[in-house]
Amino acid sequence: MKTAAVSELKAKLSEFLGQVKAGNEVLITDRGRPVARLVPISAATTVKEALSTLEKQGLIKIGSGKLPKNFWTMPRAEDRQGLVLKALLEEREEGR
Repeated sequence: MKTAAVSELKAKLSEFLGQVKAGNEVLITDRGRPVARLVPISAATTVKEALSTLEKQGLIKIGSGKLPKNFWTMPRAEDRQGLVLKALLEEREEGR
């Protein structure tokens, strides 16, 4: 399996897609840590299968896809310390 940093993937996307089309997998890393894997479409699981697996592992709960009737009138959560904004700005600085 080929490994590529995010920056390398950005610069050579066509080359890596060619490798994937040929049946190879590419492991994507961000600062040396694996974050994603490019696999040929035939080897990839469907989104529904992947979500089902995550739900069985207790990592997520699949919703009904419907919002509560009063969703748009519900009060917003408070973030008095500004932690959400801080996290957003940090992500933008890191280029994620």
